[in-house]
Amino acid sequence: MKKENSKTIFLEKQKFSQWWLWLLLIGITLIPVYGIYKQIFMGETFGDNPMSDAGLIVFLVFMLAFLFFFWMMQLTTEITAENIDMKFFPFANKTIPWSEVKSAEVLDYGFVGGWGVRIGTKYGTVYNTSGKIGLALELKSGKKICIGTQKEAELRNVVASVFKAS
Repeated sequence: MKKENSKTIFLEKQKFSQWWLWLLLIGITLIPVYGIYKQIFMGETFGDNPMSDAGLIVFLVFMLAFLFFFWMMQLTTEITAENIDMKFFPFANKTIPWSEVKSAEVLDYGFVGGWGVRIGTKYGTVYNTSGKIGLALELKSGKKICIGTQKEAELRNVVASVFKAS
């Protein structure tokens, strides 16, 4: 955890902001909305093999919860002279002391199978919301972690200054 006297030297908050992802999620959510309108309010069946009214309502509630879940997800990276704090709500919350870091490099990790949390890549566990640039860490324990960034130049400078100081 961050000490009281630790000054933040890098802070980045990222969310899933791809327009096409939100268009897809909202589009899928509109299916049960239309089904409820047509089937419950208009009295017509929705499709050749219609879902029950309760099923449409459950589907809508599920999709609204899924939209809310995506809206709440956030990757936060905070770096001090002592630690790297990474939170990917609701999946991970890690504090990595610089003293445990064997190597740190800002690099292009390429396509790792999508966004979110990717396990078992050559960079270890990758946490990202978009793009393909990240802070690749190798810990003294041998564990590898990569944290995505949209602030490549700023992060490179911070990593260089922290390693120069230690």
